[in-house]
Amino acid sequence: MTTAHDAPESQGFRLSQLIYDTRYRSLTIQVVVFFIVMAFVGWLVDNTIQNLSALGKDFNFSFLSQRAGYDIGNAIIPYNNDMTHGRALLVGLINTLWISFLGCVAATIIGIFVGVLRLSKNWLVARLMTVYVEVFRNIPVLLWILVAIALLTEAAPAPNAYKINPTTGEASASMILDSIAFTNRYTAIPSIHFDRSLGVIDTALAPISLNVLAIVALLIASLWVNKRVLTHAANMQEATGVRPTTWWKSALILIVPMAALLFALGFNPDEPVLQGFNFKNGTNVSNSFVALWLGLTLYTAAFIAEIVRAGILAISKGQTEAAYALGLRPNRTMNLVILPQALRVIIPPLISQYLNLTKNSSLAIAVGYLELRGTLGGITLNQTGRELEAISLMMLIYLAISLSISGVMNVYNNRVKLKER
Repeated sequence: MTTAHDAPESQGFRLSQLIYDTRYRSLTIQVVVFFIVMAFVGWLVDNTIQNLSALGKDFNFSFLSQRAGYDIGNAIIPYNNDMTHGRALLVGLINTLWISFLGCVAATIIGIFVGVLRLSKNWLVARLMTVYVEVFRNIPVLLWILVAIALLTEAAPAPNAYKINPTTGEASASMILDSIAFTNRYTAIPSIHFDRSLGVIDTALAPISLNVLAIVALLIASLWVNKRVLTHAANMQEATGVRPTTWWKSALILIVPMAALLFALGFNPDEPVLQGFNFKNGTNVSNSFVALWLGLTLYTAAFIAEIVRAGILAISKGQTEAAYALGLRPNRTMNLVILPQALRVIIPPLISQYLNLTKNSSLAIAVGYLELRGTLGGITLNQTGRELEAISLMMLIYLAISLSISGVMNVYNNRVKLKER
């Protein structure tokens, strides 16, 4: 016997169900919106191609194989003006990634330090950190970059100011830690030097030292072994309730093999030495790079400090009181109890700050540091007249970088978030 409930099913599928049936309506709306969006994109692309054709232009990237004809003073990989615009793009991209990486690392360290100190019971320390945060995050980052380059070029001494006066036996300027010298032309820092070399591998991008590869491989292996040791300690704690002491094992795993390898390779820091009117040996880093790094780091660190402070305040005070009741000191309570729990609150907004710093690196053109915006979106665009291609390619590269950062940080976020039973 057929009931009233079963009657609609026996009638089969009808087109009217795409609109009136809630089971299909949402899918219908999505399909319609998709076709509308794709039609708009198709119209936009066709309109662009027609306009370019009317101007006697086409859409292609052949300009990347043409001779660049301009120099890049901060190239990390080998480059000269006889190379192609594609090579210049690669140099700019590497410069963008390098300044972004260094900025994110430094901003994270400073941000955590300032964020924790803002909660200090010492009134003076807490107020000083508050002043730093409020001043830096409420002034545009471009102004901080310009302030940094102005201080380096106008207030910093000339290289010969570090020369010892034979009369007084002293120099008018002194190096920081006897190894770093800020000058109005560049910043002299130590460089890495090895007395012995394992060889060099020639690649399409740049020669790669086997010494560096050996150090990286050993570091990865040491971290993997140390992770196994920590995992074993966690399992022991889970089984017995007592966590074995592992700090000395981690120290041996991470320090001893690396120290032995560096000794075998003849690791010898090459410190800058003033010879004549300039520093020799070491590495002379351009002031534009240092100013950009300082501006991005100090600006972003102010926001990270507030994120860290909010993450710590999100943890119940009972956690701190319980740690104190167990006899843990305040610094160990912060490192072992509070910060690990606060990470699940800190990391999501921290991802946004990493993305902001990476995109803000495009302001480097204001101080003459050539990165992706200065090469592909600047000189290459002006020389070739390929505005649409250059801007489109630059947008896709920034999108890829941002999605990569977001993806990596989201993986880490999933590892540290609370595990539900």
